[in-house]
Amino acid sequence: MDALAQDGFTHVYEPGTGAGAPVLLLHGTGGDERDLLPIGRSVAPGASLISPRGRVLEGTMPRFFRRLAEGVFDEADLVARTHELAEFVLAMRARHGLAAPIAIGFSNGANIAASLLLLRPEVLAGAALLRAMSPFAGPPSVDLTGKKVLMLSGAMDPIIPAETAERLARTLAEVGAETEHRVLPAGHGLTQADLTLLEAWHAGR
Repeated sequence: MDALAQDGFTHVYEPGTGAGAPVLLLHGTGGDERDLLPIGRSVAPGASLISPRGRVLEGTMPRFFRRLAEGVFDEADLVARTHELAEFVLAMRARHGLAAPIAIGFSNGANIAASLLLLRPEVLAGAALLRAMSPFAGPPSVDLTGKKVLMLSGAMDPIIPAETAERLARTLAEVGAETEHRVLPAGHGLTQADLTLLEAWHAGR
């Protein structure tokens, strides 16, 4: 399916054939709207898929928000971009008659998915955060009761310190999200173990 430029984001939309919740796919740094489509199709067969491309460029690499250095986020830009993405998702839901989606985000995409949960909880039904870290130095107060979140971290991830991933998992649990955090014997890249756990988590929602 061709990518469309609509509601501020170049994206791919694949209409679903089943009744399950739609899936919002959020790529990592340097990715695009097609990167996670195979994962979405595998994890949620028959679900509608919404896959936008990040609007920020770091050199030539698309991202969803700016960073000042590795692991140091531009929080003002993060907040603004989170609201832009939230409005895009709401517009897609209205246009296609969709329920709140489950986000599946990798790295930079996982971080903005976490930000969506914390800043705009009405937009998502839950999220799978693959290689995520805490997006805010001081997380906002929010009620995530009833939302399920899976976090998959890599024990040998050179990009994300274990403490920042653990802090995000604690933050989400403390504000009511049903949070499952698994640390895998992996680096920053995804492995078959990630996909197996992600599929089992999604099927058990």
